[in-house]
Amino acid sequence: MISSLAYHLIAGLPLVAYLGMATLILLFSTATVGFLNYRGNTKIPFRWHPRLAAATLAVAAVHAVFALSAYIGF
Repeated sequence: MISSLAYHLIAGLPLVAYLGMATLILLFSTATVGFLNYRGNTKIPFRWHPRLAAATLAVAAVHAVFALSAYIGF
């Protein structure tokens, strides 16, 4: 059941691919906020760094479950 949702095509790509792209964008955003604050640029407050990290972990966990669902069989 999960694998049918994970591999449901949206605009020619499966949902799991979009989750992977979202995870990568969130990862780069998290790193960018941390790096900019380290360098002294506080245009984006540091409080956004842990929030982005939590969002990255949540999306990555869903992405992992979706990606592994085809191999595990659920």
